Amino acid sequence: MKKTILLSFVALFIAMCFYSFSGASFLNFKKNMTADSVKKVCISTAYGDIKIKLYNETPLHRDNFIKLAKTAYFDGVLFHRVIKNFMIQGGDPDSKNADSTAILGNGGPSYTIPAEIFTPKYFHKKGALGAARDNNPAKASSGSQFYIVQGKTFTDQGLTAFCQKTGKKLSQDQINAYKTIGGTPWLDGDYTVFGEVYEGLDVVDKIAAVKTGANDRPVKDVKMTVKVIE
Repeated sequence: MKKTILLSFVALFIAMCFYSFSGASFLNFKKNMTADSVKKVCISTAYGDIKIKLYNETPLHRDNFIKLAKTAYFDGVLFHRVIKNFMIQGGDPDSKNADSTAILGNGGPSYTIPAEIFTPKYFHKKGALGAARDNNPAKASSGSQFYIVQGKTFTDQGLTAFCQKTGKKLSQDQINAYKTIGGTPWLDGDYTVFGEVYEGLDVVDKIAAVKTGANDRPVKDVKMTVKVIE
């Protein structure tokens, strides 16, 4: 009887150790897999590099952007629309070697991408990567055009006035971000945010500050190349 109890205790102890080890190992494995699976891209310009992580929760936009980057679709494309304290926009293939008088912003693949809008989790804080679109009611995104938010900072009073005027409600995370690093809260809920800048916000500021002409196009072309960070 004592032998049976002893063996049962040993078996229980081994099982507990195995469970603890396996549980910890699984959690670490899952954590590492999650970290490793985050897709990243680098947008290179004459003003420096902008490094962006793409959200796994927006897989349609993420995979499309990765596909275009891997096929050099963006290489030589311009940031064709730049508005200081708002955003910098690019991704129009018609902007490659475009004449200085060309009207840009209408080019791109024949398809659109279904909206993947997750407000308030992903919102238009400074450095947010968003998908441009036309006024379609489904809020489907352009197949290639995107923007990076520069925005501006807000006070408590400014955000309160914004919410009263628009009827929008902001989470505490949104409020904190818009008061500290800034952004463009009026775009929240209307455009898909599918990534964010993790290095190179100063480059966004430099591009946003360039001299622009008609249709907010930089007087001096700001070309890009986009590569996937493996």
